Amino acid sequence: MSDAPIAARFRMARGAGRAALIPYLTAGFPTASATGEALAMLVEGGADIIELGVPFSDPLADGPVIQRASEAALRGGMSVTGALRLVEAGRPAVPVVLFSYLNPLMAYGFEAFVRDARGAGVAGVLVTDLPGGEDPGLAAVVRAGGLDLIRLVAPTTTSTRAIEILADASGFVYAIARLGVTGPKTDATGGAEDLVRRMRAVTRLPLAVGFGIRGVDQVRAIARFADGVVVGSALVERLAEGLEPARVLLAELRGGLGPF
Repeated sequence: MSDAPIAARFRMARGAGRAALIPYLTAGFPTASATGEALAMLVEGGADIIELGVPFSDPLADGPVIQRASEAALRGGMSVTGALRLVEAGRPAVPVVLFSYLNPLMAYGFEAFVRDARGAGVAGVLVTDLPGGEDPGLAAVVRAGGLDLIRLVAPTTTSTRAIEILADASGFVYAIARLGVTGPKTDATGGAEDLVRRMRAVTRLPLAVGFGIRGVDQVRAIARFADGVVVGSALVERLAEGLEPARVLLAELRGGLGPF
């Protein structure tokens, strides 16, 4: 997958001497049409890769901001099909990673999902509750379908376990800045820096740090040691206020990526 769009975006950012910016949206929040507008805004604002979350009724890894966004999106009728339609309709000029839990994808039909996601223009998939190595058959379906399989590592992930998790990974590795759910601010970056350092010893994939990244100071600190920075809850909060507040935040975050 070395020639895939996600790998190309990381090479582009690296060539510019900076980290990649990876903003997150919840599909259907605050509305489906607003999500479509937000996708276009993120591209215009300098996003390198976009994570688009599929709303789920039991989002165990998500904090209150994204939980509320998911609930609102579900009430509005958003689904896996709706998320794919948003990508297909917008065809963003940067890679889109669909961020989901396993249950909605299995209900859709995993092979059908991979086929339709590829057809819609999705570049990769991150399944939050599919641990690496636990279902090699599903991982093989993703790879065979031409999508990157993004894997998660946590501060508690040992090097031995990381080798197992990342054996079938591609695109990039999502390094969780801290334990817990998304949203609450992560004040310290030392733990994330140690995690990235340890993961570099076991993988050549780019490492992007997320969970609790809410401001430009954090982005600047993380961009000094990571290949990418993921921002979710802070952006979703701004989108609840409107497209322009979200655009302002994105510009602030983009300015913290480097070069240094």
